[in-house]
Amino acid sequence: MLSSCSSAARELSIQAYLSESSTIKTMTRLSIIIRCYNEEEHIGRLLSGIMKQSEKEVEIIIVDSGSTDQTVNIAKQFPIKLVSIQPEQFSFGRSLNLGCRVANGDILVFASAHVYPVYDDWLAELLAPFQDNSVALVYGCQRGNEVTKFSEHQIFARWFPSESNFKQEHPFCNNANVAIRKSLWEELPYDERLTGLEDIAWAKEILARGHLIAYNAKAEIIHVHDETASRVFNRYRREAIAMKTIFPDADFTFWSFLKLFVKNTIADYYYSVKEQSLFENFSDIFKFRLMQFWGTFKGYQQKNLTIGVLRQTLYYPRDLRANKTPSEADIRVRKAINYKDSSKVTT
Repeated sequence: MLSSCSSAARELSIQAYLSESSTIKTMTRLSIIIRCYNEEEHIGRLLSGIMKQSEKEVEIIIVDSGSTDQTVNIAKQFPIKLVSIQPEQFSFGRSLNLGCRVANGDILVFASAHVYPVYDDWLAELLAPFQDNSVALVYGCQRGNEVTKFSEHQIFARWFPSESNFKQEHPFCNNANVAIRKSLWEELPYDERLTGLEDIAWAKEILARGHLIAYNAKAEIIHVHDETASRVFNRYRREAIAMKTIFPDADFTFWSFLKLFVKNTIADYYYSVKEQSLFENFSDIFKFRLMQFWGTFKGYQQKNLTIGVLRQTLYYPRDLRANKTPSEADIRVRKAINYKDSSKVTT
């Protein structure tokens, strides 16, 4: 289920970037920071996809938090800089700050170790909106693959629509696929105390300082999540703990749990019927949404979970209408990456 986020109509295309921002392209060096722990199944594919990007002048920094599998050995087959952090010292913000500290790039790209780019212009598309000097952060589209739970596909479709938005007015973003200016990170490092959502905390402060956030639907990656029910519960619980720290006046009541669990479950069943997959997904949908919102309730338990559009972005079901699909011309001009062998350096 790899539906594209691309759209024929958008504020800025890669063609505009190539023709109008040659100064950015020649003067800006990219550093890609990848946080990982026991990611031997995925890290080679991501690094292979980076090596096949149209943007060649990149620095790759691996921040490893004590992997005990072959993650580091696989990563060392590629031109990387390795930074290590002890597991007991890990936090999402701290590991990012370590990577940012040793990065040489003017633009810092963050990618989860279990993602991989769809097209060879992924990095170019993340870079494109920075031609506007007011843009502080650019995040790209995420989609699931064949192992992704049905409900997670619906979340990706809700969070990452087909249309780009280069002047986003709320702080939603996601550090699995994002780029920021290093100069602004130097002014505002990531909060190392948070149990998650360090990206939204950073974006909230950046907006308050008058900068812009951009969403580019063409900067597309596949985000591989194949979690057990308990891991889904833990993920949303720790993110809720972080959310109430970022937004102290918020809450998530038992009524919020019931309402959002029912609404999202019904919406997922609706889409599974449309896709003729209700029978195979019925149980997984129920379990995923139950763990998502029960985890949120258990981690929160204070006032108004988020505010306004951010709450809708994070927790409301996708609209009951299909995302726009890319035009045939758009598909033809972009080169999809071949991942036949992602465990070794490709030339």
